[in-house]
Amino acid sequence: MRRGELYRVHKGTPHDPKKFRVFVIVSRQVLIDSRLSTVICAPIYSSHDGLSTQVKVGIEEGLKHDSSIHCDELVSIPKSLLTYYVSSLSPEKMQELNDALGVALGLH
Repeated sequence: MRRGELYRVHKGTPHDPKKFRVFVIVSRQVLIDSRLSTVICAPIYSSHDGLSTQVKVGIEEGLKHDSSIHCDELVSIPKSLLTYYVSSLSPEKMQELNDALGVALGLH
């Protein structure tokens, strides 16, 4: 499990219209490798609003259609749910993700 990897996760909530959602791991690698049971992830949605906290992704990243990573909606997900690997972000997309996370967290 590495930072920048995309996983399809079964949501299992009755209120969400989608049974599965793809998430990208954004935690630092030392946390991912630790004994902690969760990692921080950003959800991927099919919508893109052009915000500086969103990163466009699509077929190149193993998805079915154009989508975007939403860095304003970070969640903690148990590592045990991250079993369906989709792909990894390219170095260029990782830089875009880092920039978007910086904006979302007010680091810039």
